[in-house]
Amino acid sequence: MRLCGIALGKISRGSEARQRVLRCAPQSARLRRGRADLSIGGPTGAAPLPKPHGGGQAPPSKTERRARAVKRRITPMSTVVVTGTQWGDEGKGKIVDYLAQQAETVVRYQGGSNAGHTVVVNDEAYKLRLMPSGILFKGSHCIVGNGVAFDPKVMLEEMDSLAARGIDLSGIRISNRAHVVLPYHCLMDGIGDEARGKNKVGTTHRGIGPCYMDRDNRIGIRVCDFIDKEEFARRLKENLAIKNKELRLLYDHEPLDYDAMLAEYNGYADRLRPYVCDTIALLNEEIAQGRKILFEGAQATMLDIDYGTYPYVTASHPISGGVAVGAGVAPKKIDKVVGIVKAYCTRVGEGPFPTEQLNAIGDKIREEGHEYGVVTGRPRRTGWLDACIVRYAGLISGIDYMAVTRLDILDSFDEIKMCTGYKYQGKLLNEIPASLKVLAEVEPVYETFEGWKTDITKVRKYEDLPANAKKYLERMAEVTGIALGIVSVGPNRDETIVIADDIF
Repeated sequence: MRLCGIALGKISRGSEARQRVLRCAPQSARLRRGRADLSIGGPTGAAPLPKPHGGGQAPPSKTERRARAVKRRITPMSTVVVTGTQWGDEGKGKIVDYLAQQAETVVRYQGGSNAGHTVVVNDEAYKLRLMPSGILFKGSHCIVGNGVAFDPKVMLEEMDSLAARGIDLSGIRISNRAHVVLPYHCLMDGIGDEARGKNKVGTTHRGIGPCYMDRDNRIGIRVCDFIDKEEFARRLKENLAIKNKELRLLYDHEPLDYDAMLAEYNGYADRLRPYVCDTIALLNEEIAQGRKILFEGAQATMLDIDYGTYPYVTASHPISGGVAVGAGVAPKKIDKVVGIVKAYCTRVGEGPFPTEQLNAIGDKIREEGHEYGVVTGRPRRTGWLDACIVRYAGLISGIDYMAVTRLDILDSFDEIKMCTGYKYQGKLLNEIPASLKVLAEVEPVYETFEGWKTDITKVRKYEDLPANAKKYLERMAEVTGIALGIVSVGPNRDETIVIADDIF
């Protein structure tokens, strides 16, 4: 079985092939009858969250270090990464929320307020951008890692909105090493992208790219600087002098006011200062304690700055490897990776999309799935499932299980298609093309499935799904080489089928 379906398209759908797929995962990951209705309870007896600190604590004694080393050797880790396998908007928020019922700590490790996660609990929708999805569980620790492009204004807007709905915010912690998104980042993100004309990337104008550019150019302002009034005033003055010159010379834009920005953001700093700490030290201590930790990615594999459809990508690493640099957690401390797979494909912004349906099918998918951006409100581009890119994502992130979302959106379709390979100039490819020119010209190799034509939102056990739905899912596992772990059959938390019982 090769990467993208070249040989994948040759796999039969018979029982022998199905058994091979189920054998490719550990015994505990195989489909089990009667286990799909596993109930997951919330954390009990959660340890108190360490107070924010600035690194001024006394180092541990030799005896304490020895005791911690012994504990680390005997305490099993339980750390899970959730990553998107397509172009984002796969339903990560719902799956993270579901898994957060077991987790004690939820961590955002990259991206920023350009992410849009919608979580539905008891028919009540929560739209989150910066906030880790675990915030809806009282007692959970919610950490914004150092790899996040941190917008204090957006964060406070979310906090105020959640507080007004009775959500406990005491578990929030913000990395003192995260870089701060400032108004000039958002402004330059928008006008810079528009200046590209037909070559624009289609950013959300949230300032994420320019913030990371300042980081890499070593002129960024980190949270530790932001909460230090004297340091922030100095750095903001220096940076704004540069940015105002760029705005005037490149875009003929009026300068931004230093005093107004300083006063506004000092006010934000005063409110956020109690939540700031060294999250690297905190996370690694929690891992040593054996706490259950969930790492939540934003965007998805095909938007990764290195592995996605460059340049139509985000400015960070949504893949599982992003956890190491975005949260300060060593790769060997990650136990499992869950890849989120929407049962069809969507994309926002520019760039190639091999399975896009610019027709009545695409329109039906968009309307049935309400495919409009959480952050921008823009209609999403829609198409059939591309199993080739899911397999690619599995290889890059080492995905153990897939969580298939939005399967219910396909309930009314007479037939459903899945791309299992690419042809280019008449030949099957064995890779995802790096060249956008090639990717834009590939011919998807489709397999067609009969629809199940029934409402599946009330199904809670895998064996109770319609036969045609199971055929579709099992073929998905065969082509991608990733075991089925979770199937979502609706937006609500309880509209979920659990197949794998060892994710945590």
